[in-house]
Amino acid sequence: MPKAKKGDNVKVHYTGKLKDGTIFDSSKGREPLAFQVGAGQMIKGFDAAVDGMEMGDTKVAEIPAAEAYGEARQDLIFDVPKTNLPPDLKPEVGQQLAMTQPNGQQVPVTVAKVEEDKVVIDANHQLAGKDLVFEIELVEIA
Repeated sequence: MPKAKKGDNVKVHYTGKLKDGTIFDSSKGREPLAFQVGAGQMIKGFDAAVDGMEMGDTKVAEIPAAEAYGEARQDLIFDVPKTNLPPDLKPEVGQQLAMTQPNGQQVPVTVAKVEEDKVVIDANHQLAGKDLVFEIELVEIA
């Protein structure tokens, strides 16, 4: 039976969990996830887990933070004066916002702390610094 290898277009069903078992994403009930193995479309550890799987195989892959979304970076946590926020925005801890970079690209950020005159923003990916566990089923190799 053929095995998935670099350059193959594949489809997988997956469930992503934190180490404590909390599910953060799943393809169950949706179309399978399609991507090209080794093309950099997926986090490094997920890509490596699928490489070598056969059609119909299922596996559990434990992916350390370094091979997932990386470690949380302190330089991506910064203060924004409340005067720089839209006047109708009432920031709350955990709130998701979009920040526009100078090149026009929008980046998702999270409100980490609200103080009297400023808001602390965290631009790290929500899963940065976390080890992940994926249950993966290879459903198609094209």
